[in-house]
Amino acid sequence: MATIQNRGAYQWRAMVRRKGYPVQTRTFEKQADAEKWARDVESQMDKGVFVDRSLSERETLKDVIERYLKNETPKHKGAEAEKLRLEKFKRDEKKLCDYAMANLRTEHFEKYRDDRLEAVKPGTVKRELNLLHSVIEHSRRRLALLENPVSDVKRPKVRDERITRFQKGEEKRLMAALDECRNKFVKPAVIVALETAMRRGELLSLKWEDVHLKERTAQLHDTKNGEHRDVPLTKVAVTELKKLKQERERKQAEDKVVSLDQRVFPISAESLKNAWERARERAGLEHINFHDLRHEAISRLFEAGFDAQVVRAVSGHKDMQSLKRYVNLKASDLAKLIDENKA
Repeated sequence: MATIQNRGAYQWRAMVRRKGYPVQTRTFEKQADAEKWARDVESQMDKGVFVDRSLSERETLKDVIERYLKNETPKHKGAEAEKLRLEKFKRDEKKLCDYAMANLRTEHFEKYRDDRLEAVKPGTVKRELNLLHSVIEHSRRRLALLENPVSDVKRPKVRDERITRFQKGEEKRLMAALDECRNKFVKPAVIVALETAMRRGELLSLKWEDVHLKERTAQLHDTKNGEHRDVPLTKVAVTELKKLKQERERKQAEDKVVSLDQRVFPISAESLKNAWERARERAGLEHINFHDLRHEAISRLFEAGFDAQVVRAVSGHKDMQSLKRYVNLKASDLAKLIDENKA
């Protein structure tokens, strides 16, 4: 039998003790509400369907995010970007983060989705919702949550296939804008990305010990799909890398530094992202993302007449269907290629 105690004005404490279950307590403003809650709990215990949600009633979304950041994020390849995204969410969505997990509903995240769509693109919102789903799923069993409130949130439609390519004069404008970057590694990183089709994360994790300028190859160990990949280096890429290596050796000799950062591009993902966005704004190319450099590089390989298997070996795609999404061929270049082959 439940115990109902009056603990002062507008404070009615309900307590349910049942063998085989932890003691359940909750305080209400009205006696009727306390009695109803106690009856519901006892009924669930009688049917064997009771779930102790006391932890989910104490732990907030902020707590769950912080637990995820500590235990899960460090295991991921995109850990730095994921951390930045979740830290930003905690800062910007304090009201939502203060909700107890037991009180979060699908409509809370639907409102979040709708508000975000007024500020950012659908692709960004979809990625954020998927991340939040993973965060909650990580703690769902521990908190005895019957469902993940983000599961039923309809994701915004995203146009996956981008057709953004450099048009006449745009690449030249971009390079001129990159010359104004204070960080000397930004422009070389962009050039190497265009020449090799490397992803941003692959560029930033590339180490000098894996760059072989004589053989004109670079070994990638930390790829998106987790597989090792050897990337051929064009003459342009080799030239840029030689400049960086010479500057590195000069600095090491002048400063008498025994050990320097072993990365080819010793900058953070956030620094590169911010520098890129400022440069493209100066060039009037806000519609071009850093990842579009990969699209451009892969499309150029096809336009140069390389076989799909060769391009896949360079890009690191596991299957042809994935590679197809990156290919945006210019009809004018294809016409030239057809004429050359006929000749």
